Amino acid sequence: MTEEKDYADIGIGASVPTLSRGPISRTQLALFAGASGDHNPIHLDDEQARAGGLDGVIVHGMLMMAILGQMLSGWVSQARIKKFSSRFAAMSVPGDTIICSGIVVDKREEGGEKLADVEIKAENQKGDALLKGMATVIIG
Repeated sequence: MTEEKDYADIGIGASVPTLSRGPISRTQLALFAGASGDHNPIHLDDEQARAGGLDGVIVHGMLMMAILGQMLSGWVSQARIKKFSSRFAAMSVPGDTIICSGIVVDKREEGGEKLADVEIKAENQKGDALLKGMATVIIG
């Protein structure tokens, strides 16, 4: 269970605790395919991925986004996440470690709620940006 944050203690520039997952395995990709229903062969079969113009299997974009969401819900409870969006910036491959981080870029009160806007990102172990996004969370 996440600890409730105090609005006064969260400043612009505050960091969300980093979350790292990996290395991503082929077993994890197969399990995610089953759980999500995304059985696109580019996530499971090197030959099929190469036939599609890739070097080999790539990680599901939504798996990377799920890890990014896990970072957020480790910082504030899921019920306090008002908005969460990201765009895909690059592909990840099996063996990569996904490292998620965030920084508070704005605070405000709106509609009786104390909110923080958080710039979020996921990178691989080489520092390549995989996802970039924003989240708005209720603080306090």
